[in-house]
Amino acid sequence: MYENRVDTLRGTFKDLGTDAFWIIQPENRRYLSGFKAPDGQLTESSGSLLITLDEALLITDSRYTTQAEKEVQGFEIVTQKGGFVEELSNTLRRLGTKRLGFEGGHLVWELFEEVKEKLSRQSPPIDLVPLKGVVEEIREIKEPDEIEILRRSAELMSDVLGRVIAELEPGQSEREAAWKIETLIREQGAEESSFPPIVASGPNSALPHAVPTERTLREGEPILLDVGAKLDGYCSDMTRTVFLGGASDNFKEIYMTVREAQLSAFKSVKPGMMTAEADSIARDHIAKAGYGDYFGHSLGHGIGLAPHEIPAVSPLRPKPLREGMVFTIEPGIYLPGKGGVRLEEMVLLGRDGAELITTNKDFYSF
Repeated sequence: MYENRVDTLRGTFKDLGTDAFWIIQPENRRYLSGFKAPDGQLTESSGSLLITLDEALLITDSRYTTQAEKEVQGFEIVTQKGGFVEELSNTLRRLGTKRLGFEGGHLVWELFEEVKEKLSRQSPPIDLVPLKGVVEEIREIKEPDEIEILRRSAELMSDVLGRVIAELEPGQSEREAAWKIETLIREQGAEESSFPPIVASGPNSALPHAVPTERTLREGEPILLDVGAKLDGYCSDMTRTVFLGGASDNFKEIYMTVREAQLSAFKSVKPGMMTAEADSIARDHIAKAGYGDYFGHSLGHGIGLAPHEIPAVSPLRPKPLREGMVFTIEPGIYLPGKGGVRLEEMVLLGRDGAELITTNKDFYSF
């Protein structure tokens, strides 16, 4: 599997004008090599991949050598003996690299400047070529094994969220509910949450990316829960909005508008449709209901090893949807100071349209 992915990447070299590719983004690194170690922080890497037409190497340090040797096949494991930049320079000299492609969106400026200065002093100097989205484009179409893991991750998250929603009650705080979600996710076998759970009630639910607070849940108010689990490295992502003791007529109207917009998009998306068109199906429905100014984000996003991947199902940078993509459909309406409603599903795009991956259960009722 990893060999095929690396070969696919090598097939892009001619068009990219590079003879080597330096991979530093954690999800791309795992996708191509199987190396699971995370990066501790933005400026701390557990390893880098160097891929040429003939060779594949993983450069790491002694903290991760044993792990790399267990997890990675088809790559030469290089344990740096000094600083990373020196090891990179020596390795590139040995490989005879002339033009090194790198992930421009993931390399911090300080390291870039250090590497650039070092490679410019080599004889002959090595050119650095910034690249964007190369591996991400390969990851966009999910393989059968990936789809199976995504299904399991979505099923796990659907079950956990069903349990949590069934036990919500007035007086419980947003943070208590969020912590319960985190706990159950791990108890059910996931590695961690895909992202910190969002539990937002009342006016807080008008914040699309609200942070849970000590605010307590109350009857009649929207309670927005946006959650995901990471299983075998793959993420799920789903959102439900529920009401304790029923919703007001206004919020019932808002809820049904969002639900109808979501269903319309779900039934309409198909291979070849542009992402902007898919977005407009839901957006136009919401606008016709009079809430167009209150839906500010895109309809959805790809999901896989990262919770947010391409494609962006958005009016910006349109691209065609393709069979094998997994993405979310998540319209929302947010009224500042009052509350919001968002409903989110994960779907797999097949030959004839979208297939639901997340589970509905009994979430869509007051």
